[in-house]
Amino acid sequence: MGAYRLIVNAAPPRSLARAADDAAPRRAPFRVGAVQQRWHVDPAEHAAALDAGIALAAEQGAALVCLQELTLSPYFAISPDGPAAAGVEPEPLEDGPTARFARRAAAAHGVHVHASLYERADGADGLGYNTAIVVAPDGRIAQRTRKLHIPVTAGYREDRYFRPGPAERPFPVLALGEARLGFPTCWDQWFPELARAYALAGADAIVYPTAIGSEPDHPGFDTKPLWERVIVANGIANGTFMIAINRIGTEGPLTFYGSSFVSDPYGRILVQAPRDEPAVLVADLDLDQRRDWLALFPFLQTRRPDAYGSLTRPAQA
Repeated sequence: MGAYRLIVNAAPPRSLARAADDAAPRRAPFRVGAVQQRWHVDPAEHAAALDAGIALAAEQGAALVCLQELTLSPYFAISPDGPAAAGVEPEPLEDGPTARFARRAAAAHGVHVHASLYERADGADGLGYNTAIVVAPDGRIAQRTRKLHIPVTAGYREDRYFRPGPAERPFPVLALGEARLGFPTCWDQWFPELARAYALAGADAIVYPTAIGSEPDHPGFDTKPLWERVIVANGIANGTFMIAINRIGTEGPLTFYGSSFVSDPYGRILVQAPRDEPAVLVADLDLDQRRDWLALFPFLQTRRPDAYGSLTRPAQA
């Protein structure tokens, strides 16, 4: 399985916008963990590797441990030929292998476990949803969030496998203790509208299970710096912590670039994994940094929704 590199930040940096007469945070820090791993061909080996990462994060006191996109499977959307040709099938939400794995891990380690799956949906087209779940230690599925935005580029032909998540209640926020978190998925992280919607719903942190790496049609183009910058920038613009969990390894034409990270509302990277090693990240989030930053730069209060009508119209070529 390979040993994990453990990277911990248990001392949140100073909140730069906190008023001098309000030096202590009002909410306790929220400790989050993230497990970066490759896909293993043997299902038992893969589950054991992920469970070891969850255990390590739990030992460090994480209340929530987050896992990569399509947690138990390869990234099968490299092919445009669809589920039958790829030999994959959507799984049931409540009693499929991903929910069962997350329940076992959550119960064994006493933490909330965030995972991602190819969720079964009704319909003759055979398409499912790309769904993130959070499972509580008592086995409840505390949150389900379906990926809204579906990529259609070479090596990432998710339109042949996944339906876009429904527009009804698209930005659910889960309260864990005093923290409020949103759980979209991967391609969603490039859309500023989505991060803003979660911020308006009160999210302190946005968690993105991810599968991103090389571009088959542009082999010399490393998108990792752009990926990191857009997520961090969306966090700054919305006063949110950002938690991105990528995979590593090579699958078909794709080499995933790892680099999972946690950033704060000021754009500071609290912890970051290597590009090509299994890693467990653990970070304390000073939740009141959101309040401090948005009091100094009140982006949400000074919006002009009355002027944003063009954002809902189709793009012009």
